[in-house]
Amino acid sequence: MTENPPDAAEHPGATRGSSASLEITRPDDWHLHLRDGALLERVVPATARRFGRAIVMPNLVPAVTTVEAALAYRGRILAACPENADFEPLMTLYLTDETPASEIEAAAKSPHVAGIKVYPRGATTHSSEGVSDLAACVSVLEALASCGLPLLVHGETTAPECDVFDRERVYLEETLSKVIDRYPTLRVVFEHITTREAAAFVREAPARVAATITPQHLLLNRNAIFEGGLRPHHYCLPVLKRERDRLALLAAATSGDPSFFLGTDSAPHTRDSKESDCGCAGIYSAPVALEAYAEAFASAGALDRLEGFASCFGADFYGLPHNASRVRLAEQPWSPPDWNGEGESAIRVFLGGQRLRYRVEDARL
Repeated sequence: MTENPPDAAEHPGATRGSSASLEITRPDDWHLHLRDGALLERVVPATARRFGRAIVMPNLVPAVTTVEAALAYRGRILAACPENADFEPLMTLYLTDETPASEIEAAAKSPHVAGIKVYPRGATTHSSEGVSDLAACVSVLEALASCGLPLLVHGETTAPECDVFDRERVYLEETLSKVIDRYPTLRVVFEHITTREAAAFVREAPARVAATITPQHLLLNRNAIFEGGLRPHHYCLPVLKRERDRLALLAAATSGDPSFFLGTDSAPHTRDSKESDCGCAGIYSAPVALEAYAEAFASAGALDRLEGFASCFGADFYGLPHNASRVRLAEQPWSPPDWNGEGESAIRVFLGGQRLRYRVEDARL
């Protein structure tokens, strides 16, 4: 995972965690891709068996831009869930340059829509309809600031002259920080942060600003993309960053600061779309997500802080109750399967084949 696992002493905010099994409140995933159709049916059970709720991304084709479309998508997700699964998909709308403020107001009234997602146009998978200039979306931002519905931000500039490893930092400096300052009641989730600059910004921001952190950005740095050759299944957006960034994210996640919470950004792509001359960005982590986070927290001696990060802080930010059921992580070494499915339609599983220390033992559905 990393050549030099971080020592807990490097993270003064962390406390020494137990190496024994632990039971935590059932977690939620505050950033998830489920796709649609046959792929949706394949991947939704992995999340529904582990998590109580999930914020579902709207970047389908066509994009989920209205409350009506979001509710229809929610119905397809529920239909694909395992029988007796106690799982609630929380829907989002895809913001475009044409989104009217009235749609934001309708979303705020729906009990099933939890946020509005902004993709800078061309930033990632299925973002061609994304926003060309967030600052210009004045009526939408005013509506969001007024109704309290969070803006969920993929924070990267798409300026062609910007180095890919600087895209998050530049977007933060040039766009996101200014929007947050301009709208003092706007609630923002800076999603899947990847840099020490982003971690520092969220830590110092008001409580209306939060961030999700993925398991891959806690466990891997950008060397993983090139280890022994080009590794397309380690390619995600935002891309993995330097080791100093990984350590800063690990410190933030394990600090106990409620501004940081779990969001896997699990994003399934079939083998043929990843292993191609223009491979898709995304890492499919849902089947091992909680175990991967446990590995990261244990490496920092902070396993006792996993529950807050995974099960409490996100729910608190979204104004939702903590889940009533519990999940047990057993200290039981195991290796996840390499693939979901077979052949060209197989999906590579994050950390597949690697030895993990913890495994979900009991998900009380």
